[in-house]
Amino acid sequence: METRVSSVHDGNRKEDLSLMDEIRRLKKQKNAVLLAHYYQIPEIQDIADFVGDSLALAQQAKDTTADIILFAGVHFMAETAKILNPDKKVLIPDPTAGCSLADACKADDLKAMKAEYPDHMVLSYVNCSAEVKCLSDLICTSGNALKLVNALPVDQKILFVPDRNLGGYINRMTGRNMRLWPGCCEVHDMLEAEKVLKLKQAHPEARLIAHPECNPAVLEVADFVGSTAAMLKFIKEDVSNAYVVATETGILHAMHKICPEKTFYIAGTDGTCGCNDCPHMKKNTLEKIHRCLVDESPEIILSDEVIEMASKPIEAMLRMS
Repeated sequence: METRVSSVHDGNRKEDLSLMDEIRRLKKQKNAVLLAHYYQIPEIQDIADFVGDSLALAQQAKDTTADIILFAGVHFMAETAKILNPDKKVLIPDPTAGCSLADACKADDLKAMKAEYPDHMVLSYVNCSAEVKCLSDLICTSGNALKLVNALPVDQKILFVPDRNLGGYINRMTGRNMRLWPGCCEVHDMLEAEKVLKLKQAHPEARLIAHPECNPAVLEVADFVGSTAAMLKFIKEDVSNAYVVATETGILHAMHKICPEKTFYIAGTDGTCGCNDCPHMKKNTLEKIHRCLVDESPEIILSDEVIEMASKPIEAMLRMS
């Protein structure tokens, strides 16, 4: 089943457009910038000043001249923006928008593992809490992980947290033997290779593209594996006209914008539907963004100590990227 996403739902068109105009007014009035992840609903992507993946959003957050950063994503992303901009007000529309990967690795548990493997450096996927970043030597994203690992000494022992799927993919691509934390993304990990292949078989003209947070069985049968930004670049440059997409459904909005002439089939949990929405990303709404700008709350608050410690591995990543 082909899944297309409209920029504004017809039933709420007038209300949404009016709300979007008010959000634009408030952004200008308060010198606020709205950063949104590709997994946000289409309306939020359309109103955002910048839409990107984790690496691009971190870079945008670091370079912004706005007084207020409103981050339409999940909690660890807003924390990263605050770490990079300690003197700016960083807001998040829904503070309960978490991440199964970040939840999978607690700081105290990581401390215990670091004590068990003192000769290992800690390479943490950006999908982790500020406290875990404080315990890390280097941060990576799905877009730069291979580059960063390849830049490290071959004999460097590495503890990779918290995504076992991304870590396993890096091991296979680089020949490394990183020790992997047992976490996973609840959205990507639930996609099954058998059901994804059935969808591909139903559309033999389509190429299968997958995010490296997917489980190894899905990645093994994919025609292309890459970050959100890498997948968007791939479909733009690739000669194919149809794709089975194994990642969160929000990316389809950007794909249709970039390649409106191409067809995309989202790889759902049952092989026929787009059931793999991230429940945390989808907590954000236009109404919450508007209220957030009006109240300038909820605000991300981090201690000076956390900001200082967590900024070091993030800055190291940005230099290496």
